[in-house]
Amino acid sequence: MPPLHHFTAVLLLAACASAPPVPKTVKAFILAGQSNMEGQAVVDLDGSDYNGGKGTLRALLQDPAQAPALRHLARGQGWAVRDSVFVWYQPEDAPLQAGPLTVGFTPYADAHHFGPELEFGHVIGEHCDEPVLLIKTAWGGKSLHVDFRPPGSGGNVGPYYTRMLADVRTALRDHATTFPSLAGRSCELAGLVWYQGWNDGCDPEHAVPEYERNLVNLIADVRRDLAAPDLPVVVGELTGPWVQAPGEWDVLRKAQAAAAEHAGNAVFVPTHDFVRKPEDSPNPGHGHHEFGNAETYVLVGHALAQAMLIQAQGTGWIKLQGKAP
Repeated sequence: MPPLHHFTAVLLLAACASAPPVPKTVKAFILAGQSNMEGQAVVDLDGSDYNGGKGTLRALLQDPAQAPALRHLARGQGWAVRDSVFVWYQPEDAPLQAGPLTVGFTPYADAHHFGPELEFGHVIGEHCDEPVLLIKTAWGGKSLHVDFRPPGSGGNVGPYYTRMLADVRTALRDHATTFPSLAGRSCELAGLVWYQGWNDGCDPEHAVPEYERNLVNLIADVRRDLAAPDLPVVVGELTGPWVQAPGEWDVLRKAQAAAAEHAGNAVFVPTHDFVRKPEDSPNPGHGHHEFGNAETYVLVGHALAQAMLIQAQGTGWIKLQGKAP
C-alpha cells in the first residue's frame, strides 16, 4: 500500500489542477471635474508668454532642490511613460486621447501640459499589482449646480453628469480594444476623484449654498448609476490662487469638506498649501488654473492618490504591504 503522504500529494495536485484561475482585472479610476482636472500645468513652455518658463516641470527638474522628488516623471531629455497605467480622455470637441500614462492628456492635444492624473497615476501604479485605467471626465467651465447637476438634486439633470456616465461606460466597455495589452482582463471601478468648483464659486447666490447637497447627491447617484455602492471617493479642495480663500470661495471649500464627510466612504483632501506665487509660475494671470504651476499640480495629484490608497484599503482591493502611501 502506498504511503499516506503519497495520497495527500495526489489530492493536493488534483485540487490545484481543478482550482479556477484567479480573475485578471484592471483597476479603473474616474477623474472628474472641470479645467483644473483637465490639466493646466505647463511642462516646458517658456518665453515671454510663459514667464520665462518659471514654475514649469522642466524648470523644477533643473532645480537641485526639487529634482530628486520628480525624476520618476522624466526619461532622459523627455518624459517618462508608465506602461502599466493607461489614460482614457475624451475632450469636449476633439478626438479621443488614449495611451500609457505620460504628459499631454489635456485639451491642448500636445505634450506641453498635464493635469493631476500624471502624479496620481504614478503613485497608484506604484502600489497596485494590476494595471490601472484612469478615465478622465473633465471639461472646462462646468459647474456642479447646472452642468454636472445630479438626478438626486432635482431639476434638469446636468448634461455633463450624463456625459460623464456615458464616457465611463464606454471606457470600461472598450478597454480591451482601446488598449490591446489589457485584453483578457475585466475592469473594476476602484475610485472616483472629484476636483472641481470654480464655476460654482462664481455664483455665490445660487450655486455655493447648494454645493454640499449637490456633491453628496452626485456621489450617491454615481455609485447607484454605475452599480458601485461602495465606491471610494476623494474630493480635492478647490485650489485656485489662494492659500486662505476669501468670502464665498472659503464657504465653497467648507462645503466640499462637509460633503465628503456626509457622503460616506469619502475623504476631503486640502490642497491650498500647494498654491505657489504667480510670479514664480508660467501663467501669472491664470489664478483660476493655479497659475499653471507644475509643482502645484504634482502635489495635488500626489495628495489625491495618497488619499485614494487609504480609502481603497477599506475595500480590500489593495494591500499596501508595508509601503507607505
